[in-house]
Amino acid sequence: MNQRKDDEIVVTGIGAVTPIGTGAEGLWAGAMAGRSAVHRITRFDPCPFATHIAAEVRDFDPDAHIESKRVKRLDRYSQFAVAGARLALEDAGLRPGDVPSDRVGVCLGTALGGVGFGEHEHEQFLTKGPRAVSPILALSIFAGAGSCNIAIEFGFTGPTTANGDSCASAPVAIGNALSYLQRGDADVMLAGGAEAPLYPLMFGAFTLIRAMSVRNDDPATASRPFDKDRDGFVMAEGAALLVLEKRAHAERRGARIYAALSGSALTNDGFHMTAPRPDASASARAMRRALHQAGVSPGEVAAVSAHGSSTTLNDSTETRAIKEALGEHAPRTPVFATKAMHAHALGATGGFEAALCCLALERKMLPPTINRTTPDPECDLDYVTGGGPRPFTPGPVLSNSFGFGGINACLVFTPAQ
Repeated sequence: MNQRKDDEIVVTGIGAVTPIGTGAEGLWAGAMAGRSAVHRITRFDPCPFATHIAAEVRDFDPDAHIESKRVKRLDRYSQFAVAGARLALEDAGLRPGDVPSDRVGVCLGTALGGVGFGEHEHEQFLTKGPRAVSPILALSIFAGAGSCNIAIEFGFTGPTTANGDSCASAPVAIGNALSYLQRGDADVMLAGGAEAPLYPLMFGAFTLIRAMSVRNDDPATASRPFDKDRDGFVMAEGAALLVLEKRAHAERRGARIYAALSGSALTNDGFHMTAPRPDASASARAMRRALHQAGVSPGEVAAVSAHGSSTTLNDSTETRAIKEALGEHAPRTPVFATKAMHAHALGATGGFEAALCCLALERKMLPPTINRTTPDPECDLDYVTGGGPRPFTPGPVLSNSFGFGGINACLVFTPAQ
């Protein structure tokens, strides 16, 4: 895509609440440490289920980010969303009022929204009766509650949307924000994902379809992208949002620029609710379209941030898709998958990974892919393994997110300068 430099959409703020760290610096430090945040679940007793492990945000204090009176009106999903938004705005050096409220919008992705909170309140209803149900239930359960609560918290009146595109939700939201900015509908957009799925029924639903790892005896190695012995994903929670704006707008206010968001694309496998299309044609097409929109050729891709969910079918199919999209350049393009550390926060995870792409470009370092100890012949690309991060020369980074229902969302981030 040919566009004036001033019209480039750039990332100027990162707000993260994740199992491996809070804020841009906390997230980056957690990724660079190369350690897993997966442990036995403490939020509830997991014994009825085959899987007993998850990556919880154990140090989250909503009162540190939200006024106490407001905290009581928000469920955990919206708390994560608002906290992530505040951290992103602070990181970008933006205060409410710095930009006219009607020129700031919010795009948020989530797989489950406030459904987990609804589960909790249903239990209250069954055991204690209707009067025990929280009055905020009706206003918390829908997916749009997170984005609307961000808008309310900061008084933003620009375009505000939510999507429920499963594990691809965050990059779908980021791609939508890109479109709003390119059309001139807003000057600043907050975009990313939030998820609070760690409730018994929600958690148990994924164990019923045997999608999650049962490596309960060794939680730290349970998520193992592209490893031959992978046996499923590990669930997580949290939020990550980016501040996006046109380069000219960012430069006028003297903002630091992490990276440019140069392309996005969305396709569907049209095949199965859980299994990816075996020939990987639709996911490869999403990668090619995102690169085309960014004006990037396959040979220019400096790295790929993989979905790398650690499920048997996803990792081999994603490897096939990268090969199809990048062609002869695929074997020498570094691939990194960070879910082995922060696990899979469903609709929020693509936000974690987008943030890490931006930080990697700014800091010229690729996060490691931990736990890949037994190579899989079907997963034979240049994965960033070896126990630590890898220096690289910044160039276009392709970020993949694939969701249930066959949703394929890809983003392309390019160096700030």
